[in-house]
Amino acid sequence: MITNKYLIAEKVIEVTSLYNSVHDYCKDYVSDGSPDLIVKITQADIDFERKKSAREDIAEGREVRNFSDDYLEELAVYRKIADHMPEYDTILFHGSVIAVDGQGYLFTARSGTGKSTHTRLWRELLGEKAVMVNDDKPLLRITENGVIAYGTPYNGKHRLGCNMSVPLKGLCILTRADKNSICRISKSEAYSMLMQQVYRPADPLSMKKTLCLIDKLAAVTPLYRLGCNMDIEAAEVSYNGMKG
Repeated sequence: MITNKYLIAEKVIEVTSLYNSVHDYCKDYVSDGSPDLIVKITQADIDFERKKSAREDIAEGREVRNFSDDYLEELAVYRKIADHMPEYDTILFHGSVIAVDGQGYLFTARSGTGKSTHTRLWRELLGEKAVMVNDDKPLLRITENGVIAYGTPYNGKHRLGCNMSVPLKGLCILTRADKNSICRISKSEAYSMLMQQVYRPADPLSMKKTLCLIDKLAAVTPLYRLGCNMDIEAAEVSYNGMKG
């Protein structure tokens, strides 16, 4: 067993694992603080991730992938972290967060719509002003005064992100369109997508808290819908529409 501690979303998390790869994965977040949360992985946790992955592959009509135990352990660690984060008013959200001038912009969409492509266009448009916070699974801490988006080690297959946090300026739902346009939308218009993209804990009390946090997220964060193509003009339209 291998144990180390990491500071993620302002919480010190002690992780005990069977394999070393998760510690290499989280190396940019190492901490020596007293743990707020203790995560210990067993073979049963890894087996759970394997079965869940197989079910998803079958449901999507894909060939079942044969992931290694050490990779599945990385997933198991983040699942256990995400299960407990609602206790700290924090949720895991599937999306891509980019920061410009100290403000965070979160893009979310159905798989394959182009979240990562869109934030790449922001980086092309804005150059060094634009910094990737997390390209896949950021953590969001939700307060009465706004939302803080955190980088985490779990930042997508291209490992785009860094150990930083930013106040969230806006949340944008991407849709494909021939012409680029952006508009403000209401909580009711965004709610279905927010529910799809948030991590939903199995524990009923944690899930109840997650629903409350989604309501608060929608109340304190400007919400947008962007119809976009893959031209750099899409980044210009969304940036000008969201920056205020």
